[in-house]
Amino acid sequence: MNKFIGIISIMIGIIACQNETKKEVTKEIKKDEIDVIKSVNNNKGMVWIEGGTFNMGAASKGFYKREYPSHIVEVDGFWMDIHEVTNLQYSEFTKATGYKTVAERAVDWEELKKQLPPDTPKPHDSILQAGSLVFKESKGPVSLNNPANWWFWTIGANWKHPEGKDSDITNKMSHPVVQIAYEDAIAYCKWANKRLPTEAEWEFAARGGLVDKKYTWGDEDPKNRQDLANIYQGDFPYNNTSIDNYTGTAPVMQFKSNGYQLFDMSGNVWEWCSDFFNENYYEEVASKICKNPTGAKTSYNSRETYVIERVTKGGSFLCHISYCFNYRPSAREGTSVDTGLSHLGFRCVKEKNII
Repeated sequence: MNKFIGIISIMIGIIACQNETKKEVTKEIKKDEIDVIKSVNNNKGMVWIEGGTFNMGAASKGFYKREYPSHIVEVDGFWMDIHEVTNLQYSEFTKATGYKTVAERAVDWEELKKQLPPDTPKPHDSILQAGSLVFKESKGPVSLNNPANWWFWTIGANWKHPEGKDSDITNKMSHPVVQIAYEDAIAYCKWANKRLPTEAEWEFAARGGLVDKKYTWGDEDPKNRQDLANIYQGDFPYNNTSIDNYTGTAPVMQFKSNGYQLFDMSGNVWEWCSDFFNENYYEEVASKICKNPTGAKTSYNSRETYVIERVTKGGSFLCHISYCFNYRPSAREGTSVDTGLSHLGFRCVKEKNII
């Protein structure tokens, strides 16, 4: 997902663009599923994950360096949302609190430039307006080394208008909320009396009881499957064949759950974790048995040395094997804490003794 392009390189040279959409096929959501989607302030809509010990990180060769080495981790039990936080749930939070997300606030250049190389020129004031990053398909093959070919700083984009000011979520209340920065997720968690999962908790839950499997469902390649995950099928970033029926986010619970009855732990949208992202962290703990780890003490990403990042997991509807082979439990990325994106959301956890 190499998003970590961040707000910055995109903002400085790109004019706002409006995303194009395609027709999507949505299965009917049953009444009991709707009840789950509406549930916020109790354990309904969550599943108990019994703790245990597992090998965290990639078990076989051929994946990204940041997933190695695999190491032994032990986690205590916890409750986890069975699906990503939805637009409906997030709207209940904002109505109750009046909260405004990072993408709904004007850009603070004094804060932004702290994450940039020295002497980076200030963008024009017409760019420094409330907005966020939006994906737009290219018209044909482009270099995959330049995310600016498909990410556009879009004024007016936020969780209520995920593709820009002319878009809305009226018919997407059961979709995962997106354009959520780290502090936006934290604010919701506190209101709901929950928290974000640690990376270890998230990965343990995503594996669903399977041992050293490539995906949350096993080892079968999902590229030609309709029922396993919402990912980018076809030719990225210009030809989404939509075998899975979606070109953007899908309503929660449209694909098969894993062994712990959790939905969309692969694909749909990336999910925030509480840990700092440090690409060297696994090497630092490789010789230890880590119990309930909370991650690195500091953030470090050699691709974005000026940016503070937290871990994101799970991949999204934009993940494709040619560029972002991240719809796997061991896959891990770092995302700037002040960044909202049209494929980034979250889910919550809580301890056993919290009602």
